[in-house]
Amino acid sequence: MTSTLTSRERSALKARAHHLKPVVRLGQAGLSDPFIAEVDRALADHELIKVQIDLDDREARSAAGVEICSRTGATAVQQVGKVLVLWRPKPDDPDTP
Repeated sequence: MTSTLTSRERSALKARAHHLKPVVRLGQAGLSDPFIAEVDRALADHELIKVQIDLDDREARSAAGVEICSRTGATAVQQVGKVLVLWRPKPDDPDTP
């Protein structure tokens, strides 16, 4: 389930994500089930992650981000170039951004 974030929550998450490095990279294999499973595992472990989307087309990167969010239940915090910041609260703490 994708949640909506207030501007204050989004700003706080951007600040927390600033120092992070991408933990998952979308490459030639595309949005495969193993890729989505890896994103899901990373979100379960870290709650806030960066994903590197190595596609040259801007619309394709945007569409990939939407697809990742819908398949993992994450919320897109920010997308700058080829880097997408995703957030999904841990099941035991659903209200803390």
